[in-house]
Amino acid sequence: MANQSNTDSFFERVYEVVKLIPYGRVTSYGAVARYLGSGQSARMVGWAMNLAHVTDASIPAHRVVNRVGLLSGKHHFIGKSMQQRLEEEGILVKDDTIVDFNTHFWNPEKELSL
Repeated sequence: MANQSNTDSFFERVYEVVKLIPYGRVTSYGAVARYLGSGQSARMVGWAMNLAHVTDASIPAHRVVNRVGLLSGKHHFIGKSMQQRLEEEGILVKDDTIVDFNTHFWNPEKELSL
């Protein structure tokens, strides 16, 4: 297991990327991990998103979903649901999955440069 300071540093890097996801777009845990050079760390990105509401309310954690567009972190949202937040941004969700996921997908590897 990584030590706490390495985990904290990774989470902070995740939060910085997630804050860059444009309104009305989504990305995946794996896409964030790959952008950060840790392609095998999608689960850690998920853990960071689970804590985002406690860390910084400005982190749009609702814009990070699993690799097929499933709202896998939906049970971590307090107040407005993940689905409500996405739908407010014009993203249609059906059966806990983003409709037209590829249309809404934002890939940090293509959109950002390191």
